[in-house]
Amino acid sequence: MRDCIESIINQSVKSRVICTTSTPNEHISSICAEYDIPLLINPVATGSASDWNFAYDQADTPLVTLAHQDDVYEPDFLKHTFGYLSRAKKPLIVFTNYYEIREGVTAQTNRLLQIKRLMCAPWRLRAFWASRFIGRRIFMLGDPIMCPTVTYVKENLQGKTIFDKEYKCSLDYLALVEIRDLPGEFVYCPMQLLGHRIHIESATSSSIANNNRSIEDLRILQMLSPKPIAKLIHSFYVKSQSSNVVRGKTDA
Repeated sequence: MRDCIESIINQSVKSRVICTTSTPNEHISSICAEYDIPLLINPVATGSASDWNFAYDQADTPLVTLAHQDDVYEPDFLKHTFGYLSRAKKPLIVFTNYYEIREGVTAQTNRLLQIKRLMCAPWRLRAFWASRFIGRRIFMLGDPIMCPTVTYVKENLQGKTIFDKEYKCSLDYLALVEIRDLPGEFVYCPMQLLGHRIHIESATSSSIANNNRSIEDLRILQMLSPKPIAKLIHSFYVKSQSSNVVRGKTDA
């Protein structure tokens, strides 16, 4: 958590920072006090969707980035996010490329990252930012967007409740699919501006290992394609996700 907060407050472009949680403890309180960050407690602890919606709603700024405690931001994340945002006419979100941090070791590329970057390639072209057709075709193959890289433009999201409480793992995937149906642009910055930390206790590793993410991903894929095609795509998607599972030493 400390690394994440320090990477946010040390941005080359400053912003308002708040911390929200539904599981307050001394560790969180002490870090927020140390960095003079407001700590807001979600009174409804019913899962990730509740926590993320609470954080989104508590932010009183027109732009909102939902940072996750395990991840770290490059110093120019906000600078480049704002730069790309200024190129858009009606942005819905702006998001960036990212790299992984596995047990303290930085991985700039691997099979999963290569696949996601290939999927995002159409969004490198400004002409495709506003295309719902292109966006839905990309999401038919899975979700290539890392949630903590996303900055939401509140005024263009029509007061939307971002995350569906029925989903426990793939709530960010569903949210992006629904946002892409709104009129506006998906703005992509291809620079690697976030380090996504993967370890055995991370929510990503846990949700993949216990199959919850796979079940929810299939539900979303079936919303976008006929069931036989969705199941075929899903079979490849599950294989690519396996690189996100970090196993314990006894499994190595």
